[in-house]
Amino acid sequence: MASKSIIEKSEITENNQFLTENPILRYLTFSALYLAQGIPEGITFFAIPAWLAMNNKTPVEIASFVAVIGIPWSFKILIAPLMDRFTILSMGRKRPWVIFGQLGLIVSFLAIGLVQDPLNNLNGLMISGFFISFFGAFQDVATDGMAIDLVPIKEQARANGLMWGSKTIGIALSLVIGTTLINMLGFTTAISSLSIAVGFIILVPIFFRERPGEKLMPWTKGEPSKQSKNAQLKSWKQIFKSLLKIIILPSTIIMCVASLIIGLMYGLIDTLLPIFTIQELGWTNTSYSQVYSITTVVGGFFGMFVGGALVDFFGTKKMISIYLIATIIIIGGLALLPEFWKNDKFIFGFIMLYYLFYTFLCIAIFAACMKLCWQVVAATQFTLFMALSNMGRALGSGLVGTLKEVMSWEYVLLCTVISPLITILLIKLINFKKHRKSVEEFTIQ
Repeated sequence: MASKSIIEKSEITENNQFLTENPILRYLTFSALYLAQGIPEGITFFAIPAWLAMNNKTPVEIASFVAVIGIPWSFKILIAPLMDRFTILSMGRKRPWVIFGQLGLIVSFLAIGLVQDPLNNLNGLMISGFFISFFGAFQDVATDGMAIDLVPIKEQARANGLMWGSKTIGIALSLVIGTTLINMLGFTTAISSLSIAVGFIILVPIFFRERPGEKLMPWTKGEPSKQSKNAQLKSWKQIFKSLLKIIILPSTIIMCVASLIIGLMYGLIDTLLPIFTIQELGWTNTSYSQVYSITTVVGGFFGMFVGGALVDFFGTKKMISIYLIATIIIIGGLALLPEFWKNDKFIFGFIMLYYLFYTFLCIAIFAACMKLCWQVVAATQFTLFMALSNMGRALGSGLVGTLKEVMSWEYVLLCTVISPLITILLIKLINFKKHRKSVEEFTIQ
């Protein structure tokens, strides 16, 4: 009996190392990987634009930088089929790609700190930022594919809350710490210091496996699991046939359009805020980064522990609609009340409310996209949704400079409201039950 007890304890301890066997490990692993994405994003999408605004770069120059570094996130759809088709299956379906993406993220993040005279070398800054986004997108595709593969449907909303909350907190902390370090120690030292944190997170996918029996590294013992073998597509023909089956379903098409349109709002607001607060309202990049960080940490915290739970309790479509309506009211209120713009508390309240509902909205939309995915092409299908959202984000970022040249900030903000308004109408047309029933009838050909 004693020996049996020891064996059982040993099996339990060993199972704790596998993502399929341990819910807590799943939550921690995906949260850490999203945190790793958030740190370089906080620097490239927020700290550097605010720093450029503080140094009197024009809205067009800043918007161009943000648009260029947003481009790789639109190309994720080209990366995802590679991950669905090729992998080291004995290490898991997506884990080898997660490790590769994380390595690239570390190297490229270090490289941007080596750009000489970055304020007068925007091209060099753009190129380095482009590669950070490329590997960030690479790691993102692999992480999302692994999450859809390993997280049960009933846990997906909660997992998305933790993942997106972690990413938001990573963005916020890297923004405030990065801005402080840039102002105190200079650009190169600041970036190099933050890249160390990204480097440590690679230990997470290195030490934990997807399923029992798989290899930890290519040179260690192990073999592919039965589940991975059954789900792995073996030809490009299978991938594109399977993808075509799922993307021609009405709910998939509607979500694709909705993802593109809501991405416009994300890009417009994220690029607009540092320019608006620093150049229109007279803030410093330090004050902007502090406000942004406080508000997004609050949003990330509530997203982690409340966002997913609300979606589970009230339903995906209902919560998305509520979040979109709240977002319309918040942005519209700022546009229609310019007399309050010089009141720092009013602007702080706007940023706080916007990023709270932004976080909740992202969690709900991610959960909706995962519900619409077919597991055999999950990485490619989910990435299609995200790529369209990021394409919209890049377009929105690029539009800020153009819109500001022809209209005042009030009208730029009112143009932004159109995006969530259209998205509400599209989300109402999605039918999850009918879509799931169609997916269950699919077979791999």
